[in-house]
Amino acid sequence: MNAGAEDNADAQDAAHEIRGVAAGTAPVPLSVLDLVTVGSGRTATDALRTSVDIARLAERRGYHRHWVAEHHSMPGVASSSPAVILAHLAAHTERIRLGSGGVMLPNHAPLVIAEQFGTLEALAPGRIDLGLGRAPGTDGATAAALRRTDRPPLPSGRGGAPIHSGADDFPEQLAELTRFLDDDFPDGHPYARIHAVPGPVQATAAGGVQSPARPPVWLLGSSGFSARLAGVLGLPFAFAHHFSAKNTIPALDLYRESFRPSAVLDAPYALIGVAALAADEEHEARRQVLTGALSMLRLRTGRPGLVPTPEEAEAYHFSPMEREFVDSWLANIVHGTPGAVRAGLDDLQKRTGADELMLTANAHGGVARVRSFELIADAYGLPG
Repeated sequence: MNAGAEDNADAQDAAHEIRGVAAGTAPVPLSVLDLVTVGSGRTATDALRTSVDIARLAERRGYHRHWVAEHHSMPGVASSSPAVILAHLAAHTERIRLGSGGVMLPNHAPLVIAEQFGTLEALAPGRIDLGLGRAPGTDGATAAALRRTDRPPLPSGRGGAPIHSGADDFPEQLAELTRFLDDDFPDGHPYARIHAVPGPVQATAAGGVQSPARPPVWLLGSSGFSARLAGVLGLPFAFAHHFSAKNTIPALDLYRESFRPSAVLDAPYALIGVAALAADEEHEARRQVLTGALSMLRLRTGRPGLVPTPEEAEAYHFSPMEREFVDSWLANIVHGTPGAVRAGLDDLQKRTGADELMLTANAHGGVARVRSFELIADAYGLPG
């Protein structure tokens, strides 16, 4: 095989790891975004057990991938360490793709991420995705604590980045991480003799038989910055529609317009994160999504806590301003009976042209979340 043919084969292999295949009657592949939410009266152990239950169900029913998102200093979200959780999920599954949705790159040294995801790739060969974000995944003060900056963070709202956030040099951090993953720093570079292990260097060592494969990199975003960067670099792109719905179509258009073919993809591939919850009855679905809306309201107003129970959410007295926020939040959640959720997802996919829908079900209890993924699978006739 000549070099050109080898490059083409490598590109096809990379694209195969990224592009999913729709199952059942779903218009595109369906996947899972897991926030490992912790409800009132429940523990992080309970939440992590639910994550295993969802991953097993997703694998059995034909969901394409299961991602875990990095968050910090939020009592109701137990996903501060995606790599640790993914290793646990890998031990309880066999086929489904697992990944980060995402790891917040400015919070970590690129070498550390390369080592962690190289380890995950060794644990679950051919099943690991590395999704990267540039936001802190928390408030400014927590971001400063994570990054050990010597400059105090400037004021920002919960979920917003301080000015000295480390996000400004995201492209440079991404380039460094990619070189560690590929083990291809040029001669003379300060890191030329530093290797991320497990990784490709083991294939070149004397007697080495380590596979040179590494997890495909995705860029995540909720605005245009990562959309454009993903397009220019020819990488797959994941957009956070579930909390930035108004920016979805502009960001996807920008990604597609900016896209340049690469060794990874010859055409754009974009998934969107979608808040979706199905229940046997419409009223029950409304009760469940209201718990997530109240939890988000408290987070946005500086009162983060555990996800409230449906009873607590129904009894809460919303001020007019709070009601406006909650109604706006619920308007972007596809919820109801399985048929209604299917119709909503189909419509969203048509409007956005998304290549994949990644569903997140935020509710108080694990039973409701697991049931939702089962009902959606049934609605699309997924296998199992």
